[in-house]
Order: sequence, then structure tokens, then C-alpha cells
Amino acid sequence: MLSPWLELPGTADRISIWSKASGLDLERLGTTATADEITDTSVTQPLVVAAALLAFEELERRGLVPADLIAAGHSVGELAAAAIAGVISSDDAVALAALRGSEMAKACALEPTGMSAVLGGDEEVVLARLAELGLEPANRNAAGQIVAAGLLSALEELAAAPPEKARVRALPVAGAFHTAFMAPAQEAVTEAASRISPSDPTRTLLSNADGQPVTSGADALAKLAAQVTRPVRWDLCTASLRAAQVTAIAELPPAGTLVGIAKREMKGTPTLAIKTPDDIPALSELTGLG
Repeated sequence: MLSPWLELPGTADRISIWSKASGLDLERLGTTATADEITDTSVTQPLVVAAALLAFEELERRGLVPADLIAAGHSVGELAAAAIAGVISSDDAVALAALRGSEMAKACALEPTGMSAVLGGDEEVVLARLAELGLEPANRNAAGQIVAAGLLSALEELAAAPPEKARVRALPVAGAFHTAFMAPAQEAVTEAASRISPSDPTRTLLSNADGQPVTSGADALAKLAAQVTRPVRWDLCTASLRAAQVTAIAELPPAGTLVGIAKREMKGTPTLAIKTPDDIPALSELTGLG
């Protein structure tokens, strides 16, 4: 995940600092870790944030960040977005991601839970079926795309008898993220966040809670902590981007999923998935900057 970025000037030093902040050897984990290691949520989360921030810092160095940037991040990516918006430092973002991942992994071990994507179907019918089974709509990513979360037994029942005109696909995750099952993790994240002094955003930052710009640094930090047990409303973030009439969307690494949603939900808006430094020149062409 980090290998191509560590070839850039200064990035090894940044990763060294973030490794100390997170208590993890991010350089090793991001370059030579085993498949089992890198899919562990306690490792994945800080790596995702670190990769996104390395890429953003390179965009800044090359003069490719527009003055009217709107930042948004999905789930743990919202920590990277908060750093990009100036609410918290990059060091704090990576450290909080590491703690968040570790505590969510512990919460996942308490009960057999998981997540499944529900694709298609009528939204009201889908939500009613989830409620019937005691499942929660943990992610509402786009029209016709709701992620259900809860006990594995309930998810199996959902797959066996899905809502009309919908199909269910189990997701390879450790547990029921963004639900009440993550309450112990939320407590730990809230406590850690209380030791951070946030700044008011210097760039627009959209919240996963409602898709709206946060009103202050304190508001952003509170929502970041609460997000651990609350649904990710990426559909509302997309609606705000559409309303703002953004002229382009760039997704930071690891990239691909969100621009895929944007291509469906914001047809005609240019998108770019920045997976490696080799993708950066295309951003210059897209924005006219640099």
C-alpha cells in the first residue's frame, strides 16, 4: 500500500514519525506485510490514513490542491479528510486511526458479527427487512447500495431470504462496524479524541453523519468519535458534492471505490483514482493546476 509513495522525497521520514505516533511499524506493514496482517483492521486503518496523507502532501508539494477544495472521507478515511481540512494534525490522524482500528478489532472479537452489501431493491423494503432481522444500515453509500451489519446469524438469514429484487453479498470485514456492537471502541476513541485540541477547518469538510460541512473543529472531532457506532451516509456526502457543483473528484489511495460511486451518482463529473504517484500528472490535466 505504501511502497510507491515511499520512493518520494521525505516520505520515509513522515512514515517514521507516524510509526512512533501509532506504535506500529508502518513502513514494514505498508510494504512487506503478509496478507493476513494487512487485512487486520488494526493495521488496515492506520495504513489507509497514512497512504492518503502521503499522497495529499505530495499534491500540495506539486501545487495541485485547489483553493476551494472540499474534503470528505469514507469511514476511517474521514480522519485523513479531517487532517486535510486542518482540523487535526496528520500525526494525530494516524495515531487516532491506529487506536480506532485496535479498539474496533477488540470489539469485533466480543460477538460474531459482520457486514453484507444489499444491492438493489426498494429502499423502504430493504430497511424494513433489516429492522425485522435486527440488522442496522451501517453504510448508505448510494442509491440501491446499503450495507447491513449485525449478528452473523441475522446476516445469514438475510442472505437466505433477501428483500424483493435485491441481492446480498457478504463483505470480508471483521465485524459490524458503525453499529452499537462497536460501543466499547467508541468509548476509547472518544476518550482519545478528548486529548486532542482541534482547530476550526481551513477547508470545507463534509461529515459522514449527515453529508454537511462541519461547523467547527470541536464539531468535527465529536462526529469523528461518534461515527464509530453510527451509519456512514456517503449518499449524503455525494449529494452535497453534487449541490456544490464540484468540477472534478480525486480519490486518494487506496483509491477506486469512491470514484466508482461518483461515476454512477455524478455522471459527467471528471474523476481520478490516485493509487500511485504515477497517477498524479493526470490530476494536473484535470484541474489545470501545477
